[in-house]
Amino acid sequence: MLPPEAIAAIADELAAAERDRRTIPLLTTRYPEMTVADSYAVQNEWRRRGIASGRKPVGRKIGLTSKVMQAATGITEPDYGAIFADMVFENGSVIEHDRFANVRTEVELAFVLAAPVDGPGATIFDVLRATEYVVPALEILSSRIELPGRTIVDTISDNAAMGGLVYGGNPVRPNDIDLRWVSALLYRNETIEESGVAAAVLNHPATGVAWLANKLGEHGDRLDAGEIVLAGSFTRPLWVEKGDTILADYGPMGTISCRFA
Repeated sequence: MLPPEAIAAIADELAAAERDRRTIPLLTTRYPEMTVADSYAVQNEWRRRGIASGRKPVGRKIGLTSKVMQAATGITEPDYGAIFADMVFENGSVIEHDRFANVRTEVELAFVLAAPVDGPGATIFDVLRATEYVVPALEILSSRIELPGRTIVDTISDNAAMGGLVYGGNPVRPNDIDLRWVSALLYRNETIEESGVAAAVLNHPATGVAWLANKLGEHGDRLDAGEIVLAGSFTRPLWVEKGDTILADYGPMGTISCRFA
């Protein structure tokens, strides 16, 4: 693994990039020996420093759980990142575009937990029992590391490109709907740009949450009651420009919208 001073230096660089709203060169070109374990160490240090500075952790995001997302990024395994309270926006929010870099949106389901989920060995049944409700969500992607040539190591270090999330629509109990068949239409400025079905996320969106619980369990961590978990996108990422209005229509589960100013 990279020495602790290198991990700390990268975490500092990423925190500065987020603060200064800029991107930094690829980590993998500067640290060719960097591993997935190193990148999670960077992310954990970045998260620890965020908490120490007063940011409130409220959940986790899972990325790259669907074939369409893996094809769009060239990365073939899931990853995860942290969600802080200052990343969460209500339905209908006007969001500052310049707060983010390489801005894209994705259609997802968010699981709100009423009980912890411990791994390893967690299953979708454990996730469904622990889930209070599932709600539509838009993830805002923000890449603090330049995009061309990035690998899973760059992405994980960059908090899995987590920028923000918008939630809304109709919360449902997980047993009141077939989550595999939740579908959504994604509009940009009144034009449908993407559509998808939640089964694209590992055949069931709760499978992604179970995967995350098991990954966290390998490191002595877990998903706690009250956390929001973004289960992964079932559409390709949609690029967003300043002035764009984004709307996701989930049919019976309602709609989410936001505008980037």
